[in-house]
Amino acid sequence: MTAAHARAAAGIMLAESDSLVRPLPGLLDELCEADRQRLRGIGRDKPLESGQFVWQQGDGQTGIYLIRSGRIRSYYVAPSGREVTLAYWFPGNFVGGPDLFGTGPHMWTSVAVEASELTFLPGPALKKVALESAPLAVALLDALAFKARCYSAMAQMLGTRSVTERLHRLLIFLSRIHGIRNGRETTIAVPFTHGDLANLIGSTRQWVTVQLARMQQRGIIRYHRGLISILNMPALDLEVV
Repeated sequence: MTAAHARAAAGIMLAESDSLVRPLPGLLDELCEADRQRLRGIGRDKPLESGQFVWQQGDGQTGIYLIRSGRIRSYYVAPSGREVTLAYWFPGNFVGGPDLFGTGPHMWTSVAVEASELTFLPGPALKKVALESAPLAVALLDALAFKARCYSAMAQMLGTRSVTERLHRLLIFLSRIHGIRNGRETTIAVPFTHGDLANLIGSTRQWVTVQLARMQQRGIIRYHRGLISILNMPALDLEVV
């Protein structure tokens, strides 16, 4: 699977089935030209470098950000300082909910994990154009409902699957979104650190390191320079049934 295929997905998050993370049309794609012009008229371009925050947890909400290119990570920071990754979002999606119109503090942090291009839609102006266009209001509700399903799936996984099952489920998911096949071997083409994986499954970096080493010893995976290759997919898949 190429990077272009990966970008067709809505994002990466912990979910029971990767069917949830389907190709997702952009917020503008299914609107008429008049509604697209309304959104363009209130939008402001916001380029971000890798590592630059879109906002931080606790900042006041002021609107939403459409992702035009790049990749955005949303994560929650617990009082202990531990981070839990909610999702990595791809182009065609937005970040900034659940308060679309800019009220209250942000409940989590969003940061660019690579150079990204966003369009900022200020909350009061977005509310005004939503009141003027029923199709636009419905599109916003559909996008928000999709995110709610994603986060509900994450909560279900955290509550019903063991941490080992969550790791295996995540590796299978990543192989389908970012995998490049070479015979019976599938390499996840985007590097993920042990810390990245731990934050996605609600575990610790040390635990993930031990588990990956065990899977490598058993010939299920190979981990080299940040890239994971799955050598025995049936063995990995069998343990999440």
